[in-house]
Amino acid sequence: MSPPATIDPPLSRPQAASWRARAAVLVLFVIAGVTIWITNSLLTDRFTQNTHNRAELRLALYSGNLLSELRRNAIVPQLLAKDPALIGALNSDDFSQSTARLISFVDEIGAASLLLLDESGRAVAATDRTRLGANHRNDPFFVNALRSNTTLFSVTEDPAGANRFTYSRRLDSQGQGIGVIVVEVDLQKFERAWAGISDAVYVTDTHGKIILASEPRWRGLTEPEAMARQPAKGAIERAIQATADWAQVSADAYLQGEAVMRKDVRIPFRGWRMTSFTSYAGVREKVNAVLALEIMGFAILLALAFYVLSRKSALRMALFQRESAELRALNLRLQREIAERERMQESLAVAEQSLAQSSKLAALGEMSAAVSHELNQPLAAMKTYLAGARLLLRRNRAEEALSSFQRIDDLIERMGTITKQLKSYARKGGDDFVPVDMAEALASALSMMEPQLRQRKVKINRIIPDAPVRVMGDRVRIEQVMINLLRNALDATEGTDDPEIDIILAAGETATLTVRDNGSGIKNLDDLFEPFFTTKQPGDGVGLGLAISSGIVNDLGGRLTARNGQVRGAVFEVQLPILNEDIEAAE
Repeated sequence: MSPPATIDPPLSRPQAASWRARAAVLVLFVIAGVTIWITNSLLTDRFTQNTHNRAELRLALYSGNLLSELRRNAIVPQLLAKDPALIGALNSDDFSQSTARLISFVDEIGAASLLLLDESGRAVAATDRTRLGANHRNDPFFVNALRSNTTLFSVTEDPAGANRFTYSRRLDSQGQGIGVIVVEVDLQKFERAWAGISDAVYVTDTHGKIILASEPRWRGLTEPEAMARQPAKGAIERAIQATADWAQVSADAYLQGEAVMRKDVRIPFRGWRMTSFTSYAGVREKVNAVLALEIMGFAILLALAFYVLSRKSALRMALFQRESAELRALNLRLQREIAERERMQESLAVAEQSLAQSSKLAALGEMSAAVSHELNQPLAAMKTYLAGARLLLRRNRAEEALSSFQRIDDLIERMGTITKQLKSYARKGGDDFVPVDMAEALASALSMMEPQLRQRKVKINRIIPDAPVRVMGDRVRIEQVMINLLRNALDATEGTDDPEIDIILAAGETATLTVRDNGSGIKNLDDLFEPFFTTKQPGDGVGLGLAISSGIVNDLGGRLTARNGQVRGAVFEVQLPILNEDIEAAE
């Protein structure tokens, strides 16, 4: 008989459970590896793109600021070349007041320095007194400007190795050049600002020569020469931290063998270009933070798996439970801290970008709105006088037309004065005041409003005392307040059957000017003097007139109030300190 066949015994339950546990652990490791690999790939691409976007935005901001500074100073030589005081000093060789005059201009202009050269190239006036007497007959900004009648831009190197950026223009007298005005543009402030960031930034001219750089040793070199030179400690090394060992995207450039991101942009000025190098180091930190969370999560799952396998021992089970609880608490705390830090970083970045953009737009909006509002009246009057002068010339009444042109010339001078006064509306005091006759200022303001008053056919009632009512102040700013109040009254009476405006000037403890209209009145008195508050239709006003007027009156030591009339309309009242005879005699 053949022996009976042997049958292998089935696996025992403990052995089957052991194989299932091992399989589960193996699957967990596979899932963890795939998940970490996919997360690393996706987040690396995402954060790298964010770094690209921020670098482009930062480069656009730097180039825009640089271009704005150049354009802002480009018009200055043309204005100073027509200054009669400077031309007179060159003709008379009397430069005793020229340096002081240039110093008075430099703060308002915002230039680095101003320099006045005579026809031989000698510095006869300068905001930097140490440069007086220096001869610049061979410098390009003097030679080229003397040969041309336009504003020229030059880049020269000073003895310290830094570049000087200048605008120059010839000063003419009776058709001949008598000197050159030189305006230096402060572009070194951008280099100082770039030196405090982690990027490397430089600007090249049309020949590829570096003229501005966050690394001073790069100036005067071409890009290949600068890249071959060993950079100094500081911003350059921070911009080229080691990234080639992990980055999954190809580098834009290499400095000292390390991969960095290279961005450049064309500046629409004489063929200039701006280039920046940005490190990838921050991307790895963000990716590692997320990967740490994932690894920690899988570590918790793995700990739970071992916890199931160790249930046979009560002592080991209790110890494992305590350690697992501590691990979970630590994990939750780390998750909250990491999430909070990420939210704070994102919120800070968004807030910085929003604040920079909002500040820029607010400054531009307020300046353009103020200029538009203050120049509206002179422009309207000039249009009317031009139409009248054209009609008079067609009728061969040239002498009467000349009076219109004279009024237009006066309005042009007034517009220039208004633009100079715009800056003073925002600061407190400090101006030199002179005695101003309120009646004369009111007559001048009504003359400015004459074209609008003719079109509307508004009845003007004036009550003015015979004796002069005088105050200490700036006549142009006082007239501006009167024009704003008259214009508001004129607009308030639009749509009224019998429009009427009462103007009352009185002298007592204060000089009081009252402007009353018979319009519909004021609905919101609380916000009346707030900037950009207006009840007019879009396009008819920007709401700056009363805010500017209130600031002017406050600067003069008075106050501007408004109320509704007893029957209808609105009443505006300007009260200014009156100038009595004793004070005037003392002055």
